[in-house]
Amino acid sequence: MLEIDNQTPLESDFLLLEKIANVLAPTQIIELILVSGETMREINRDLRGCDYATDVLSFPLEAIPHTPLGSVVINAPLAQTNALKLGHRLEEEIALLFIHGVLHLLGYDHEKDKGEQRQKESELIKIFNLPLSLIERTQDSF
Repeated sequence: MLEIDNQTPLESDFLLLEKIANVLAPTQIIELILVSGETMREINRDLRGCDYATDVLSFPLEAIPHTPLGSVVINAPLAQTNALKLGHRLEEEIALLFIHGVLHLLGYDHEKDKGEQRQKESELIKIFNLPLSLIERTQDSF
């Protein structure tokens, strides 16, 4: 189940995100929070010590039965900018960021694993017919 807290004027169809949430965590609640760039910068600075606005952050909760899996926070204006720059729809960009964030909630960590998160993202991208994944396009830019 997906709970959405849209703190931006962005209007979007979240049906795809519901489907993704049901595939990745069918029995758990995932909170999605859409925020401004400035709010994302504040969250990133206050909770991670990084004074810049990033595109997506994940905050897992304790693995206690019947509690939410955690929260995925997405920088909506940056998602919109990246969608335009990369030539796909905003809903697709948000879906890519959401997948990336939920995989972190599930314990995947592309900075430490041996490609498992990238592989899982690729599988989900194919299932949901999405463009290049966040990890792939980040790695391809080096």
